[in-house]
Amino acid sequence: MIRYSYIGVLAFILFGTIWLEIFLQERVLRKLKRLVLTLIPVVVLYVIWDYYAITNNHWFFDETRTSGIILWGFLPLEELLFFIIVPMAALLSFEAVRSVKQEPAGDEK
Repeated sequence: MIRYSYIGVLAFILFGTIWLEIFLQERVLRKLKRLVLTLIPVVVLYVIWDYYAITNNHWFFDETRTSGIILWGFLPLEELLFFIIVPMAALLSFEAVRSVKQEPAGDEK
């Protein structure tokens, strides 16, 4: 079970915020432009950063705590999922607070 601890943390983050989408019905996941503009820079920059750090032995991932699925020869699947799930959770949280406070987002003024 320890092998999937990184996945467990990601599931906790996702389930901790996905209910906001369901109950507040903000349709964050359907606002594709905002979602893509949030995710693409994060994913691209952090994959490059991880590539540099891993290939230069600045850090590594504990193979006993990951699934063993390696993407592009260096990146654990869980790390890529982290780059997607955490910004998505932040966006869901932002939209939830904005919705409750009834304030427009910066691009909606």
